[in-house]
Amino acid sequence: MGQSVPVDLDALVAARDPQWRRLDRLAGRRRLTGEEADELVRLYQATATDLSAVRSGAPDPETVSRLSQVLARARSRIAGAQEPSWRHVARFLVLHLPAALHRLRWWTVGVMVAFLGLAAAAGWWVATQPAALAAMGPEQARQEYVDTAFAEYYDPGAGFAAMVWTNNAWIAAVTIGTGITLVVPLWVLVQNAVSFGSIGGMMTAHGSLDVFLQLIAPHGLMELTAVFVAGAAGLRLFWTWVDPGPRPRSRALAEEGRALITVAVGLVGVLLVSGLVEGFVTGSGLPWWLKILIGALVLAAFWAYTLVVGGRAVREGHTGDLEDDAAGYRAAVRG
Repeated sequence: MGQSVPVDLDALVAARDPQWRRLDRLAGRRRLTGEEADELVRLYQATATDLSAVRSGAPDPETVSRLSQVLARARSRIAGAQEPSWRHVARFLVLHLPAALHRLRWWTVGVMVAFLGLAAAAGWWVATQPAALAAMGPEQARQEYVDTAFAEYYDPGAGFAAMVWTNNAWIAAVTIGTGITLVVPLWVLVQNAVSFGSIGGMMTAHGSLDVFLQLIAPHGLMELTAVFVAGAAGLRLFWTWVDPGPRPRSRALAEEGRALITVAVGLVGVLLVSGLVEGFVTGSGLPWWLKILIGALVLAAFWAYTLVVGGRAVREGHTGDLEDDAAGYRAAVRG
């Protein structure tokens, strides 16, 4: 690795300060002439080069912070509101989101194993223990749920799909956003695992395990995986707080937090797909084997996206975090 060239910080500041101040003034103006707009771009490029030199050759936190803020304001002025373009959407889908999902893959698998283990234990307990089964409700109510209510819940249509989507997306966002507390994501995961397993146990006790699996599998394969990813993201955020590694804790939390916001946004799309399957496939008149096949193909596509596309993005150096300029740059920290 090449060594950075030392920079005379005082000399650099003395020489460049008027340009930095001019850039800041231009960035703060409501209207610019054509000549001033060109000057803004030139000064932005020159100041970005200065920031790079300072960060590599004389990492003074105060100067880095000042230049980062000036560049952020200038970039916002140049880009305006920065409405999403197809290029930004493509980078998100091809680089940022799959990289973030790939980095969570083992956390996701761990959450999946724990979730399914707890669900299986809860299901076995309800199916084999009369007292646990009785706690699910009166005999008549349980029988009615098994015979009609469970299947009738999956009412085909766009309205049902939208309801499922928005509800699940909200739960995923809360699970990720409150991950640093540890309590909330664990509570969401445990509650859903016990509920899922208990219903399966009740269906098993009434001889309808096949109905349960046929109605859950088409959409549940992807929907539950989204729950696992959300839980994994929340737990990963908590663990970053516990063990930030070589980074300062504040920087580690900021970087991982932004990457996990990427996951939360991506799960909105993932849950839209599972919601469409639940709304139009699960309750449809298609053969049960075809419904399950559709669900399995959706899940396979997700994991191919995570492992193949995400693996390539990670090898290229992406993490799911924002680019330096969009994130406001990272202030240097003296050791």
